[in-house]
Amino acid sequence: MNTKDPSKFGRVAVVLGGDSAEREVSLKSGAGVLAALKSRGVDAHGIDGIPALLDALRAGHFARVFNILHGRGGEDGVLQGALDALGVPYTGSGVLGSALTMDKCRTKQIWQTLGLPTADYLILREHDVADVDHVLQKLSLPLIVKPSREGSTVGIQRAFTREELASAIAHARTHDREVLIERYIVGDEYTVSILAGQALPVIRIVPATGFYDYEAKYLRNDTQYICPGIEGDAAHDMQAEALLAFDAVGASGWGRVDVMRDRDGRNYLIEVNTTPGMTEKSLVPKAAAQAGIDYPELCWRILETSFKERG
Repeated sequence: MNTKDPSKFGRVAVVLGGDSAEREVSLKSGAGVLAALKSRGVDAHGIDGIPALLDALRAGHFARVFNILHGRGGEDGVLQGALDALGVPYTGSGVLGSALTMDKCRTKQIWQTLGLPTADYLILREHDVADVDHVLQKLSLPLIVKPSREGSTVGIQRAFTREELASAIAHARTHDREVLIERYIVGDEYTVSILAGQALPVIRIVPATGFYDYEAKYLRNDTQYICPGIEGDAAHDMQAEALLAFDAVGASGWGRVDVMRDRDGRNYLIEVNTTPGMTEKSLVPKAAAQAGIDYPELCWRILETSFKERG
């Protein structure tokens, strides 16, 4: 459903903050979304975290939810299940898409089963011994090590040596007992934003440090974002793969698919974000701006995804 009438949304709760590792980013994203919706006449109000939101919903204070909680709780199907149980519409993916995409390991397994391109990988599960020699029998250095169920590059490290690999696994396990180890793709990093079934212009990410980690994403000012980052048939192919990858894991509404492209022009799907950042440094607003969609209009269109019927 598309509407030009802000009253059609009713009273909107913008849920932000929360208690995940991405709280600070969520607070910044939520502040931007809240201001944008208010500027368009939406009766929007900020609510910090899931317990406060559920209390307000049970009291009948809100008609729908704009979810801008990043990470666990808000982006992994937990909030979505609670809202479905209460019959409250919300933005973005439902329970299935949220839960699957938060789990990087199972996302890659689905892509691999469907023949979608993704880097070779190994999963260290909760009770597996962190046997570096076993990993190196399966995969060659350099490698990327990441917690299976975190976002915003939290806990991610590169490993170029055996010692770095052991340290990276131990670090990742401080965030999640299940660890994903991937072959390191030498090439360029891209992201494809998706809004209501359409792929927005591709962004190429160029971190000054050569690695797009949490610092490069949120703390440094020298990361370059080139949009459009790729054009022509190569862009169309990457957008098409991103849409297939997004649909394959049950994601819907809006989100972002991250892609690596190697020196031979081959694409490798990395992960899906179903509630991406909406700060001044975030990627979805940059892609939308390239497509002629300003920030308030982007927030409006994301809010419109809450009208979607869910199975």
